[in-house]
Amino acid sequence: MISKENLKKLFVNKKSQAALEFIMTYGWAILVVLVAVGALAYFGVLSPDKFLPSKCTLQSGLACIDHKVQAAPAGTGNAGLVTVVLQNSLGFDLSSVVVGAGDCGNSGSGVSMANGAQATFLVNCVGGGIAEQTIAAATSKYNKQLNVSYTIVDTSLSHKNLGQLTARVE
Repeated sequence: MISKENLKKLFVNKKSQAALEFIMTYGWAILVVLVAVGALAYFGVLSPDKFLPSKCTLQSGLACIDHKVQAAPAGTGNAGLVTVVLQNSLGFDLSSVVVGAGDCGNSGSGVSMANGAQATFLVNCVGGGIAEQTIAAATSKYNKQLNVSYTIVDTSLSHKNLGQLTARVE
C-alpha cells in the first residue's frame, strides 16, 4: 500500500513532467517558426525593396511623366543612367532647366521648355563613391532626391523644385 505522502510526491512529479512537456512542445514550435521567418528573410522574400512602388514626385507646377534608372553594364566601368521626362505645367515658359538626381550630378546645360511642353533629361552617374554604388546592382532600388532648377523667362527669376525619385534599377 502506498502512503499518503508517497502519493503526493508521485502526483507532484507528474504535474511537473506535464508542465515541462508543455513548455518543450511550445518551445520547439516557436523555434520552427523563427527558423522559417529567418530563412524567408535570408532569401529576400521579406525584402521591403520589392514592395516599394516606383514613383517620381515633384512640387506642383512640374510633372514627372516618366522615369527610368539603368545600371552600368557589369565590368565596363561605364556610368549608370537616370532618365526623367518632365512636363511644364507652371503657366510660364522656362529656360535653363537642369535636373539633378541625388549624388549623380545633373543633366548638364539648361534646356528651354515652353508652357505645356515635355522634355527628357539624362543624368549620368559617374565617378567613385556613393554615385557608383547607388546604381550598381540591377536588383536594388534607387531612392534619391530629384532637384530641378529653372528660370522663368518673363521674370528672369530662378527657382528650385525638389522632389523624390524611387525606382527599381533596370
